[in-house]
Amino acid sequence: MNHAISHAMNPTPTVDELLQQPIEAIIPHRGTMLLIDSVDTFSEETLSARATVRADAWYADIDGAMPAWIGIELMAQAIAAHVALLAMRGGGRARPGVLLGSRSYKALQPSFAGGARLSVHVSELLRSEEGHGAYECTIRHGDAVCAEAVIKVFQPRDFQSFIEGSFSS
Repeated sequence: MNHAISHAMNPTPTVDELLQQPIEAIIPHRGTMLLIDSVDTFSEETLSARATVRADAWYADIDGAMPAWIGIELMAQAIAAHVALLAMRGGGRARPGVLLGSRSYKALQPSFAGGARLSVHVSELLRSEEGHGAYECTIRHGDAVCAEAVIKVFQPRDFQSFIEGSFSS
């Protein structure tokens, strides 16, 4: 059976089809703010992504390293990819969301070396109907854990009203 016919009969994409998508088709980040290279694995509750530390990036220090505090953004982009892939698997699109905060972000080193290929793993701890979520996150370089945190996120039903309300208070 040809792929076009099989896809027309089954419009819900498979996990393999979703993982073949370029990262730009999954998360909205663009240009220098796109820090995740690709998604390696994805399930209902977890996602693993890859990121390369670019020695010439805006965040790079004099040695070409990424300051460890940027790890929170790596984690947030992996969470965004997880939420987006869940929505895409269901035939929809993810609502915009925001990072609410982090509980005990712990960086086990001051920076990630230029050229390092990092693995970012997120595991969902909580998802509410109202749009609140929490993820346990780790960043690894090879077998070594470099950073870990619990990240809290929120996907408001009406993002525009949420943002406008944030500025009018």
